[in-house]
Amino acid sequence: MKNRMIRINDEIMKELSEILRDGIKDPRMTAMASVVRVETTQDLKFAKAYISVMGTDEDKEKTMAAIENAKGHIRTTIARAIDLRQTPEFTFVLDESLDHGARIDQILGDISKE
Repeated sequence: MKNRMIRINDEIMKELSEILRDGIKDPRMTAMASVVRVETTQDLKFAKAYISVMGTDEDKEKTMAAIENAKGHIRTTIARAIDLRQTPEFTFVLDESLDHGARIDQILGDISKE
């Protein structure tokens, strides 16, 4: 069962990445957004998608608002692309881990220069 959930999460992540890249025509999508990971519940009712957005804090806010606004379109598109008994309701979470990692790299780089 665990392998099945991994495959489903990977497939949703792939489709969601494609939708974010090509499928949302909202002008608020100014920054580059990518899907870091997807976690789906066992019953396929809910999925949490972690989204990484490159850009300023304002870009991140606008991009996440555009994604939230396109929630219905995203769910419909994924339902057509992936044959599941039930298409999950999505929750989108801004993932700051890449920014955090870049900040740590910068700090370590500064320390090694000293």
